[in-house]
Amino acid sequence: MELRVLRYFLMIVQEKTISKASARLHVSQPTVSRQLKELEEELGTTLFTRGNRTIQLTPDGEYFANQARQILSLTDKTLTNIHQETDISGAVYVGSAEARSVLTVAQAIGHLNQQHPHVQIHLVSTDASDIHSQLTSGVFDFGVVMEPTDKSDYDFLRLPGESRWGLLVQNSSPLAQQPTVSLDDVAQTRLILPQQGGSARIHAVFGLTQEDLNVAATYNLLYNASLLVSAGVGNALGLDGIVNTNQSDLTFVPLAPRTSSGSSLVWLKGQRLSTAAQALLTQVRAELTPTEN
Repeated sequence: MELRVLRYFLMIVQEKTISKASARLHVSQPTVSRQLKELEEELGTTLFTRGNRTIQLTPDGEYFANQARQILSLTDKTLTNIHQETDISGAVYVGSAEARSVLTVAQAIGHLNQQHPHVQIHLVSTDASDIHSQLTSGVFDFGVVMEPTDKSDYDFLRLPGESRWGLLVQNSSPLAQQPTVSLDDVAQTRLILPQQGGSARIHAVFGLTQEDLNVAATYNLLYNASLLVSAGVGNALGLDGIVNTNQSDLTFVPLAPRTSSGSSLVWLKGQRLSTAAQALLTQVRAELTPTEN
């Protein structure tokens, strides 16, 4: 299996026809068709269902497309980081939870860019389970995860600042008129919960079990949860400062007694970082120095 063939395959996935993929690739249609057939024979499965006008991925095809994207992403990142100039250059991938403390990482990226403009930082918003998977596979160099979290596989830096937990509710909700909400309020409302850590995280932070809660939906990005709240699905349990509620139909009501969570920048123990990734880590440490003194 060659990387070139994976690129052919993903172009077919994108264009949904072999003819359009061939034109984009500047390769003859019979060549692309033959390569696709040989790829399916090598894998021992059918990747596409051929229709009258377009082709659709089979379940095996969808799985293989996802793996092919990761393979090519890791390959491109590796080549970029190896073919460096004298000045530090390369690509660094950071998977990040939604948190105010990402500001420290953002400031480090800004200062690093001033010193080494050829370093490209790719910040991907996602949750803890995906961060762990992508760090393990080598796609992400770093992750920003919310506490508490198991960091036994990671080296880490605690980031300054904490975000306060509360409920995101419609302005018309009686809860929106309260200065704070209690755990009893949380237990009695229809909830939209963060996926990160699931019920174990909710129990660790709030002492609430799954049986205590009326869960309507889950989310991994609070912006999407805010749309569910606006649609009347329920009230979202989340962190302050992520969704701008000014001039909106939503209100963030903090939890009392005050409950906050911090975050950490993590990377795999024993992993050899690229020069660009090491430069970002050095810059994050420099941003933290005034806080630590």
